[in-house]
Amino acid sequence: MMPEGTHLAEGEHFADERLDALVLEMLLDSDDFVPGNALCDKLDLPRTELLKRIDSLRARGYSIFASGGRGYRLAGLPGGLSERELSPLLHSADVGRRIHFLEEVASTNDEAHRLADAGALHGEVVIAERQTEGRGRRGRRWIDSPGGSLVFSVVLRPAIPPIRAPELALAAAVAVCETAREFGATSARIKWPNDVECQGRKLAGLLAELRTEGAAVRHAVLGVGLNCGTARGEFPDELRQTATSLALERGETVARLLVFARLLESLDEWLALHDLEGFAPVRERFLQLSSTLGRRVRAEVGEGGKEMRMVEGDAVDLAEDGALVVRVEGGALVRVVAGEVEHCRVV
Repeated sequence: MMPEGTHLAEGEHFADERLDALVLEMLLDSDDFVPGNALCDKLDLPRTELLKRIDSLRARGYSIFASGGRGYRLAGLPGGLSERELSPLLHSADVGRRIHFLEEVASTNDEAHRLADAGALHGEVVIAERQTEGRGRRGRRWIDSPGGSLVFSVVLRPAIPPIRAPELALAAAVAVCETAREFGATSARIKWPNDVECQGRKLAGLLAELRTEGAAVRHAVLGVGLNCGTARGEFPDELRQTATSLALERGETVARLLVFARLLESLDEWLALHDLEGFAPVRERFLQLSSTLGRRVRAEVGEGGKEMRMVEGDAVDLAEDGALVVRVEGGALVRVVAGEVEHCRVV
């Protein structure tokens, strides 16, 4: 049996954590200083307790400026990722309902599949500081920057047939692109099907994997890799001219915690909209954000068991099922469902 004093200490710790979160929420809601008396009145705290909570947040890595007569302003967030720091920032309904934080894992997608097989709910997330065997589309290796990237996977349990599963990745691409724009990557656009790029430099990649039972989807796992604070020199030599990060695009560092929270909320919103209204609103927004539509492309095509072949033409539309429509020489329209697509250089 646990000693009575232990229960008391745990209760006090929980109360302190809750007060920290309330103070943090008020500071997050303002871009300016928040008067100390406003914090005390709103939270019904004596001044001495407020000072303890400010000191506690600073000890956890939050940068808080104090100004006599003006109050307190949040100037920076911790660089690490944890449930304790994320919970006051996250307001999504399903995505992020439970988050599994790992320092290192072979693959967040593989871990998410394992959790899904063990009964994980729709919206559970696996995030790691470092992947040792991360992968992108078509088996390519995903290279992340520990402390500078967001690398995570989401368990999804959609009520759609397998043939419609690609719609989920397109909805997620919209969510990632919009979040990137909110955090300063104003030129972010989607390269079909689900890379996010800024003027040709890759900012983020997505990988959706499906597990089926007969004609039904058992679960899907959506993997996301987003370069947040990676500096140019931190990219491997082979990626320095083709990759970018939020920090490079906005010209200053960005708090990964804020990006992660907003990205989970955006995913939650777009997946819920897809569930409610189908692919139409996702398609409409995808068309607005696409860097592929209107471009000359080379594409790998082949449906119904046919051998894959390369075609070149103009990307003219996104079909109702998410396929890319390419007009080739002679005017014929070709559907690209899952093949490789390259943007042709403008000469």
